[in-house]
Amino acid sequence: MIHDLATRVLHRYEPERAHEMTIKALKAGLGPKAGPRFDPVLETTLAGIRLPNPIGLAPGFDKNAEVFGPMLRAGFGFVEAGTVTPKAQEGNPRPRLFRLAEDRAVINRMGFNNEGLEPFAERLARRGRGVVGANIGANKDSEDRIADYVAGLTRLWGLCDYFTINISSPNTPGLRALQTKDALEELLGRISEARAQLPARGRVPVFLKVAPDLDDAEIEAIVETAVAEELAAIIVSNTTLSRPALRSAHAGEAGGLSGAPLFELSTQVLRQFHAAAEGRIALIGAGGVGSGEAAYAKIRAGASAVQLYSALVYQGPGLVGRIARDLAARLKADGFLSVAEAVASG
Repeated sequence: MIHDLATRVLHRYEPERAHEMTIKALKAGLGPKAGPRFDPVLETTLAGIRLPNPIGLAPGFDKNAEVFGPMLRAGFGFVEAGTVTPKAQEGNPRPRLFRLAEDRAVINRMGFNNEGLEPFAERLARRGRGVVGANIGANKDSEDRIADYVAGLTRLWGLCDYFTINISSPNTPGLRALQTKDALEELLGRISEARAQLPARGRVPVFLKVAPDLDDAEIEAIVETAVAEELAAIIVSNTTLSRPALRSAHAGEAGGLSGAPLFELSTQVLRQFHAAAEGRIALIGAGGVGSGEAAYAKIRAGASAVQLYSALVYQGPGLVGRIARDLAARLKADGFLSVAEAVASG
């Protein structure tokens, strides 16, 4: 309760400043702590990784791998840090983060602001227990963006439990062009070549994060390429450039929209990915997850796990525990003995 009250107090501050304050508080040990165990019905496996529950923290919250430990202790089944780029970069000019409180949404145009690979790697090297993934991206001014992804993979190899290739942010010009078939084949081909040169090939799974703004042909091409290059999962989805009906005065701001208004679109695209994948690759559902009901809907649409971030802005860190309890109750009420049994059941 006290942490959720603190969340409301932080709304008095400009959004990015509030986030910076949150990170400092978590580093100081002021974050919430979940109970010692989750309901066993929530235990699951994602791409060979055992999870205490299927609720993950999406990237963007812990850009510089500073607070993955506190967020795991808060109850997340896994935490994805980043997006990290080889070189540090400032990102886009402020203001670049906007609360749309009336819509339970956020618009951001951050632009991969982060401290770069070296401090990120040093922090991951000191990590303890819990599942932590690294979301890797490309510098805005890079002459070879694919080389940036290879650099991230190589530097962080052995330091995280999985990698996510982020080609779906709308805030780095031209980045989403890597989702086209030819560009994606080149990107994933070079990633595969790099993995082959690293110790214990195939030991660390690689995921792909995609946008929700895709048509059927693009979805089919992404699935086929990801399967051919032996990726372990696809995260559906990043923020959207589309604008459903919104009430907030910030609705016209440029950038990617996340939060509650993204739920329907991202879940529909998730269903399309599931249909195209035919069980050949795992899916992770992101976009508008703010309740046990929403998490369950993503799972029943084909997701083996879910991720959230924007909902924390409005509901505080106690949200993950509430989602876990509600999700467990829903699984049991429908007769499922595990998360895996409920995947694509809806």
